[in-house]
Parts: sequence; C-alpha cells; structure tokens
Amino acid sequence: MSSLPAATLDILAIAAHRDDVEQTCGGTLLKAAHLGQRTGILDLTQGEMGTRGTAEDRAREATDAAKILGVSWRRALDIPDGRVENTWENRLRVASVIRETRPRVVILPYWKGRHPDHYTASVLGYEACFLAGLGKLALSHQSSAITHTHPTSSDGHSIPPHRPFKIIYATLYYDIRPTFVVDIGDQFKRKFASIMAYKSQFSDQEAGKDLFPAHDEILARVESMARFYGMFGGVTYAEPFIQKEVGLVEDLMAIPVKSI
Repeated sequence: MSSLPAATLDILAIAAHRDDVEQTCGGTLLKAAHLGQRTGILDLTQGEMGTRGTAEDRAREATDAAKILGVSWRRALDIPDGRVENTWENRLRVASVIRETRPRVVILPYWKGRHPDHYTASVLGYEACFLAGLGKLALSHQSSAITHTHPTSSDGHSIPPHRPFKIIYATLYYDIRPTFVVDIGDQFKRKFASIMAYKSQFSDQEAGKDLFPAHDEILARVESMARFYGMFGGVTYAEPFIQKEVGLVEDLMAIPVKSI
C-alpha cells in the first residue's frame, strides 16, 4: 500500500522494522486516523534478519496491520536489516520519502535503546528531515542520487523541499520520563490487534522461544506498559513520547493532568 493519493500525510512514523511502529505508537496513529488525519508508516528494512518468519511474511502482516490502524500509506525500504546505518545515501533515501509524503509531524524511535537499528533509525530520521528541507538539495523520486535539476516525481512534476513542523520520539521501550503521553484508551484493543497481525513474530513456536514471550503473555505485557504510562496522564492506557522543544502554553486554565 505504498501509493499516495494527491493529499499528503499529516503524520509519518518512521521505524527500523515492520511491527516497531505498531508496538510503540500504533494507538496514537489509530487515534489520529479516527480524528480524520492522514497517517503513514515508513519501515526502513524488510525484516529479513528476524529470528522468526521471512521478509515476505512480514510484508503481508504489515499490510494487515496497516489496515487495522487505518493508515493511509505504508512503504518499506530495503536498507539491510541489522545494518541500518546513518549514511549519506540512506539519509537521501529517507529525505526523498519525506518530500514525497510531506508530513507535518514525524514520529521517530527514541535515540537510545538496545537494538542498534532502532537508535540509528532515530538519528537517521532526524537528519533526513533536515536534509529534506534544503532548497538547493535536489533528489530524484525514491532515489538516493543527487540530481542537477529540481526534485522530480515519477510523473515528471517537481517535488519541492519540505521539512516537518514537529518531530517527536516514541519512548515506550526506554526507561525515561516522557514529555507527554497520548491517551489510547479507546484504541488499545485495535492497537493490540495490529501487533497480533504479525503472526510470524508473536505466535508460539520453537524458533526464538528463549527471546520471545509466549503468546499468552503478550497481552499482559502490552497492557502493563500502556497502564503504566496511562498513570502519568491520569488515564487507563497511554503511549509515551518526548519532544526536544520547550512546550508553549497560552491558557493556564486549559493545561490537562492534575498536580495533586
């Protein structure tokens, strides 16, 4: 489901692997879609190095998960799984996608974590957002090559530079106090359904049994995390995020979440 109609995206979530977005910010994307916002997912790899399943399995599962989350657009690049590197070529590839989809908000993984692909995707995504806004940097459609003309799409029309207004970081799997949380109480069940769409990853099977929780434990773990972050905002279920900027408040009477 990589095609994109004339309207562009409001929110683009970028992650290293298929199923990363579903776990860290799937409820937030689903909530945005319910609000009428156009959401998209860019997976940097095909997931070919995963302990369970194949890249083809994960492609089918990603399509199913995207339908559950109501996203308008999804694409996977072919950066090698297990070797996501912040190279000039990769930055240009991601920057071309940002110009194509023109999101106002980009969600990235947190810049620290256990998996090198995850924290590298964070820095790679940020630097690609910066490059995408450079007026003198010309990129071919879905290409890493620099051209000597204005950026062009597949139909020959120019793609002007674009830089997202806001970049936020999904922090679900890193122990850090979030800047804010998003209430996903109404979206929790479908978020979980999008995770379970990855049958190759989350079903009981011999491969990787020492690394993956048993099927019956997954709901308890996902629910525990959502409840934990929900407590920060005084709601039942939430997903956590960080922004680097200082927040702006215009009305003290409208600030949510009580202090005592």
